[in-house]
Amino acid sequence: MTFSLAAHDAQTGMFGIASASSSIAVGNRCPWARAGVGVVLTQHRTDTRAGPLGLDFLTHGYNAQEVVNLLVAGSEHPGQRQFAALDREGRAAFFNGPLIESINAGHIGDRCVSVGNFLANVDVPQAMVTAYEAAEGKAFVERLLTALDAGVAKGGETQPAMAAALLVVDRHSWPLVDLRVDFEPDPHETLRRLWRSYEPLVERFVTQVLRPFALKPLINSALTI
Repeated sequence: MTFSLAAHDAQTGMFGIASASSSIAVGNRCPWARAGVGVVLTQHRTDTRAGPLGLDFLTHGYNAQEVVNLLVAGSEHPGQRQFAALDREGRAAFFNGPLIESINAGHIGDRCVSVGNFLANVDVPQAMVTAYEAAEGKAFVERLLTALDAGVAKGGETQPAMAAALLVVDRHSWPLVDLRVDFEPDPHETLRRLWRSYEPLVERFVTQVLRPFALKPLINSALTI
């Protein structure tokens, strides 16, 4: 019950994922990314174990297709799983289990991949990829959010989305961005509002990890966390 787009930004080296779902906690279960390594998506009867396992495979040099193959081969219930991967070279692959009864689809673009299940129609992933590619030249996060908007506009799921997530990794071991919305109507719109509030603080939150004494106090002390 999820539709997502994962991408690699060749200019910055960032990896990112934008997801939406009618199921709670999509950001905790489905999107996985590791800086300098790649991305794994695990969806439909989600096997959360596949996220870190797939990232470990990518870390050890397996390409995206090999990682998807390994996840399928190692799954106890591959027919019910949906996997996707994107490696450091921008290569992408996906797998839709043959026992998934809902409408499901995937589409690969230039350094990006989109997959979804319980879809309103099979065109949702392609619409997300098309929107992401058409937004070339814009900031990476904006391209991800644009893709998510396009998925919703194309019909999204058969049920209204109630959760959304934005995950971006850059050069460090922790996510640069990890924003989540749960149990709200139109979560993609709330996610965009959260990003607008978070964007001015992104570099500050990196600096406070690496060079905390370089920071000046903010007027709103709640933002110094």
